[in-house]
Amino acid sequence: MSLMSTLPADGLLADRLHTAYLIRAFEERLLLLYGQGKIRGTVHTCIGQEMIGVAAVAQHRTGDWYCSNHRGHGHYLALTGDYVGLFREIMGLQGGVSGGHGGSQHLYADGFISNGIQGGMMPIALGQALAHKLRGTDNLACLFMGDGTLGEGNVYEGLNIASKWNLPLLVVLENNGIAQSTPSSQTIAGEIADRPRAFGVHYLACDTWDIDGLMSTFAQAREIIRRERRPVFVEVRTGRLKSHSKGDDTRAAAEVDALWARDPLHQMRSTLTAQDPEYFDRIEREIDHFLALALQQPAMTIAKARPLAEPATQWLALPRYGSYERIASLINQGFKALMAERDDIAFIGEDVMSPYGGAFKIAKDLSDLHPERVLSTPISEASIVGIGTGLALSGFQPLVEIMFGDFLTLGFDQLLNHATKFRSMYGRDLPVPVVVRAPMGGYRGYGPTHSQSIEKHFMGIPDLDVIALNQRVCPRSLYQAIYADLRQPTLVVENKVLYTEPLKQAPIPGYELQLTDERYPCLRIRPEADRPQLTIACYGYMLSLVEAALDIAFDEHEIVCEVICPTQIAPLRIEPMVASLRTTQRLLTVEEGVLTHGFGSEVIARCVEAGTPLLRCKKLGIAGIIPSSADAELQVLPSVQDIVNAIIEVASSD
Repeated sequence: MSLMSTLPADGLLADRLHTAYLIRAFEERLLLLYGQGKIRGTVHTCIGQEMIGVAAVAQHRTGDWYCSNHRGHGHYLALTGDYVGLFREIMGLQGGVSGGHGGSQHLYADGFISNGIQGGMMPIALGQALAHKLRGTDNLACLFMGDGTLGEGNVYEGLNIASKWNLPLLVVLENNGIAQSTPSSQTIAGEIADRPRAFGVHYLACDTWDIDGLMSTFAQAREIIRRERRPVFVEVRTGRLKSHSKGDDTRAAAEVDALWARDPLHQMRSTLTAQDPEYFDRIEREIDHFLALALQQPAMTIAKARPLAEPATQWLALPRYGSYERIASLINQGFKALMAERDDIAFIGEDVMSPYGGAFKIAKDLSDLHPERVLSTPISEASIVGIGTGLALSGFQPLVEIMFGDFLTLGFDQLLNHATKFRSMYGRDLPVPVVVRAPMGGYRGYGPTHSQSIEKHFMGIPDLDVIALNQRVCPRSLYQAIYADLRQPTLVVENKVLYTEPLKQAPIPGYELQLTDERYPCLRIRPEADRPQLTIACYGYMLSLVEAALDIAFDEHEIVCEVICPTQIAPLRIEPMVASLRTTQRLLTVEEGVLTHGFGSEVIARCVEAGTPLLRCKKLGIAGIIPSSADAELQVLPSVQDIVNAIIEVASSD
C-alpha cells in the first residue's frame, strides 16, 4: 500500500506531515518577507529537508537535548511548535526566541540550542550526552549537522570520544550533497559510512524520499541508544530545494527541478488537495495568524553599554592562611574538598586519572575518590572545552584541565563562539558554569610552544572571567570563591613555576600587605612609612619577581614602590591602580606574555582614559618566542634585574 493512500487513516503520520508542511510554509514566508526587505541578515531554509527534524523528535522524551546548526528552523519548530517566537526572532522583534539577539542561526529553548559555527556543536552535544550518562538517565543528546561539516576536525574528535565513552548520542547527518555552493563530491573523500564505522559507532542510513523508512530508521536509532547506551550515526540522504541562504544557488535549474519532482511533500500536494481542497489554504491561514501575532510586538532595541563607575577600594590586612604547602598541593586539596562537597563537579582533561594525576599532579587521587566524575580524555582540546560547556548547560559545573596553556588555542573557538556567547546571545542570562584551567608560563625549559603566557588573547572576550593565581593568595580560597557563585565561563591561569613554590606568607620589611574584600581579591604591597614614588601593576608569577625587585630598588637605589596585583585580570577593575597613581604618577607594568595588546597595554589605556595624570609609564614583558636553552630563556623572560632597571628608568625620568 502506498504512503499516499494510507495518509487519511494514519492520524499520527498525518500530524507529522502537517508539521512538515507548516515548516515549509513558514520558511517560504520567510523568503517572501526577506524579498520585501522585512528581514535582514541571513536565512538558511531547510525546504526539502523538513521531515528530518520531524522524524528526529518523534520519540522525544523530556530531558533530551538537541544541538542544531545554521539550518535549524525545522529542527526547532518540530520540537517546540513556536512559530510566533521564531517569526519574531528572525524579524528582530521583541519576544523572539532569543530576544532578537540570535536571529536565524542562534536559537534556544528548553532542551534545544543552535549555533552557526560548523562542527562547533559536536563537543556541546558530547557534554550533554555525558551529563545523561553521569546521571544514569535514559535520555539522549541529538546533534544535527550537514555533509559539509564533515570537513571539521571536531566531528572526528567527537565520534572518537562518543564511542570510547559509550555516550547516548544521536548524530544526524543531513546529506543534501552540497555545501554552500560546492558539491560534496568535490570536498568529501571516501564513503561517509566509513567515518562513524571507523570509530565503532553504529551507522544507519535512510532518506527523505521514503518517509516510512525515515521514521522507522530514527525509531531504530533511538531504541539502540536508549537500550544499549551507545552512540548512533544516522545519515539521511536528502535534497535542498532552495539556495544555501536566500539567493546564492548556483545549481542548474534542471538539477533543482529534479529534486522538486522527487520531493514527497511536493508529490503529495495534489493527493491531499483532492482529499481536502482547503488543506493548504488552512496551512497558509495558520502562517498568517502566526505572523500577525508576531507583528504585534515592536522591534527589539538594546541600550548601549556604559561603563560603571568603580567604587573606592577597601583594603584589609592580608590574612594568614595557616599553610606553607606548595601551590600545586593546595589546588589539589581544594579540588578534593569541592568534589567531596558537591556532586555536580566533573573533572576532565588529558592524563588526569590515577596513577598519573595530570602533567602537574593537580588531579592527584581525584579519580580514586570520584571514579565516575574524573575522566581522562583523548588529545582533543576543542572537544575537552566544549564537553565542559555541554556539561554546564546540563546542570554540572565542570573543571576542565588543559595540559599546557599553549594548547588552549585549539579550544579558542569553543570559548569565544560557544561558551561565552551562550551567556547572552539567546536573550537571557543563561548560566554556563564551566571552569577551564590552563598552566601557563616559562622558566622551566619547555621551549617555544610549551612555555607561553597567552592569556591576553582571552582577556578581551565578553562574559569570560580570567583569574590568575599568585603566590600570596591561597589558591584553595580562590577556587572556593569561584564555585561559590559560578555562572559564567571562567579561565584560571596557573603559572607552572608557582606549582612548585610554597604559599608565601612572610612579611616584607617596611611594607604592608593588603587585600581587597572582594570575591577575587586584589593585592596591594604598600610602603608603611614612605610615600611611594612608583606604581607597579603585575599579576601571577610576576609578583614573586616584583617582590624581589622591591628590596633591591629600595636598598640600593632608595626608590619606594607600591605594587598592585589583581587576581582577576579580566574584566579588570582599574580603580586600585588609578588610586595609587594619584600619588605616584609613574607606572610600570610587568607581565610574562608578549607586550603588545596585553595586560600592560590595557592598564595604561584604562588609566589614561580615567584621566589619571601620568608623568612616565613603561611596560615590561617579552617580544618573541621563548627558547628551550636555559640561558637564552632567562634572557628573554622578565628577570628581577630587568624589573629593577625598569623601576630606575621610570622613577628617574622627568
